Amino acid sequence: MSDKVDKLYDRLKKEAESSGYHLNPDVEFTKMLLDGLVKNEERYSYLACPCRLAEGEKEVDQDIICPCDYRDGDLNEFNMCYCGLYVSGKYTKRGEEIHSIPDRRLLEPDKTDEKLDRRSLSQELPFPIYRCKVCGYLCAREAPPDTCPICHVSHERFEVFLA
Repeated sequence: MSDKVDKLYDRLKKEAESSGYHLNPDVEFTKMLLDGLVKNEERYSYLACPCRLAEGEKEVDQDIICPCDYRDGDLNEFNMCYCGLYVSGKYTKRGEEIHSIPDRRLLEPDKTDEKLDRRSLSQELPFPIYRCKVCGYLCAREAPPDTCPICHVSHERFEVFLA
């Protein structure tokens, strides 16, 4: 991992702990997520959630800039946020494993506009978007990855999310 990832890890861990939040105790997994945040920051100039499809427009993506608008609801209901970066105190005490949870962004209609509605189905995409059915990881490519970079399940666990 890069020095940027290590610095972001240190910063977010300090911020989380000072605010009563917890980063996922699996440091390797957490740094893998942070690597996605760093790449998104380089790509968009803001920390878009690495587990959601960003539009590349800060105004549209505001709700998924880490920590996202959905973190607290996810922590209260599922003991972890959608991507698994933040976990509840209950999660850390029980030693639970990362599990799939619903994406609140898709469930809250007031947060969804035409640009977020699966990128306006009439728009032609250069690649289909595949979704890991276990963790929700999204990727746009010709075929799903052999192994999910987030939860490490095989390509059979992917579905076409948008073609």
